[in-house]
Amino acid sequence: MIRAIKNLITSVTKGSSQTTTLTKIPRSEHPISRRNISEAALKSLYRLHKAGYRACLVGGGVRDVLLGKQPKDFDIATSATPDEVRALFKNCRLIGRRFRLAHLRYGREVIECATFRSHAPESPKTELNDEGRILRDNTFGSIEEDALRRDFTVNALYYDIADYSILDYTSGMEDIKNRTLRLIGDPTTRYQEDPVRMLRAIRFACKLGFEIETEAAQAIHEQGHLLRDIPSARLYDEVLKIFHSGFALPAYEMLREYDLFQYLFPALDRYLNQEPAEAMLDFIEQALVNTDQRIAENKPVSPAFIFAALLWPLVHQKVIQLQAEKVATLPALQIAGSEIFSQQIKTIAVPKRFSQISKNIWNMQPRFSNTRGKQPQRLVNHPNFRAAYDFFCIQSMVGLTTHQLCQWWTQYQIEHPPQKPQRKPGHRPRRHRGPRKGTTEQS
Repeated sequence: MIRAIKNLITSVTKGSSQTTTLTKIPRSEHPISRRNISEAALKSLYRLHKAGYRACLVGGGVRDVLLGKQPKDFDIATSATPDEVRALFKNCRLIGRRFRLAHLRYGREVIECATFRSHAPESPKTELNDEGRILRDNTFGSIEEDALRRDFTVNALYYDIADYSILDYTSGMEDIKNRTLRLIGDPTTRYQEDPVRMLRAIRFACKLGFEIETEAAQAIHEQGHLLRDIPSARLYDEVLKIFHSGFALPAYEMLREYDLFQYLFPALDRYLNQEPAEAMLDFIEQALVNTDQRIAENKPVSPAFIFAALLWPLVHQKVIQLQAEKVATLPALQIAGSEIFSQQIKTIAVPKRFSQISKNIWNMQPRFSNTRGKQPQRLVNHPNFRAAYDFFCIQSMVGLTTHQLCQWWTQYQIEHPPQKPQRKPGHRPRRHRGPRKGTTEQS
């Protein structure tokens, strides 16, 4: 892929026996052009460089351009400390406790700027728990040390604005060529430092179409239990990244293959291991395919739909049980939805605004059977109608509802689009006065 010119510069990092061999690829030998980089990122790089600091693009932005993909965002690694970055940029905001970062805002675009860090567990600025997990790490270091601190070799490539070369300290270019996802360092140790790296490995493997290197893959099976200790709010963020990556179906399959699904959706994992009806398995897969298609077409997707789809088998099973106990359908749906979510949020902290929409999607399903009178228009006017309609039609695709009924609703909403609620004459919208003196928005 690339005829690399190797400068055999070996540097030993503090607190680590690993060495780095720098491969420096000049501009003439790689495909990254400044035309591939956002104007905001270039402005930030040049300002840091002119101020005398070393500044490089790093991570997914470099990796994706090399793979011919459009980067979602650009990250910068620099020799400037967070306070020095803040002094240089008026549009800077410092964030983070575990890792102190600078966010440079240009309109809607945010450039993340991080200081080169050292991977030195014995440093007084590095806090570890009893299992070796990093709690806080603000130990600054050299670019060589920073490269070894990163998770995967393909995320440790640096684009140096000084001469437009690519700096490769971990053989990341070779792994890109071989389409291999390899951890930097010992996989077991790296997963123990941060178990979420196992989820990142699944996500990157699916997104990039890479194979996880053998040792890193084996260690996932051995260390998956560490995900039990990850805060539910952080798992929510990671689950969204996985299922909204555009590769939700392969990610779902790989999570089950590596036995990680049980730590994200424990009740659903138990249900799936009981060999349920084929139609319900098909429903989950079709819902994930639908989500991937929407992302590919740049259509909006909602966390509420993903959780509604993944938890529907459990809700459906509970509703059948309640109906057998003579509970009516709608109350059964409401009881089942609340019960299933109360269990799920112990593992993944789904915000209430999304869990409520998921429940609305479930509660609306029986109403699709009523096509008489004013009921159809009332349903179409519901703010969550479109998501509930998609959900209903996916069920029809796998035989859980009738295809003819889905077609009826498809035609009906074309002929009867949603109607805006009419305001009464003389109605004035309420003005928000803000918090009273001595109070806050939360009080």
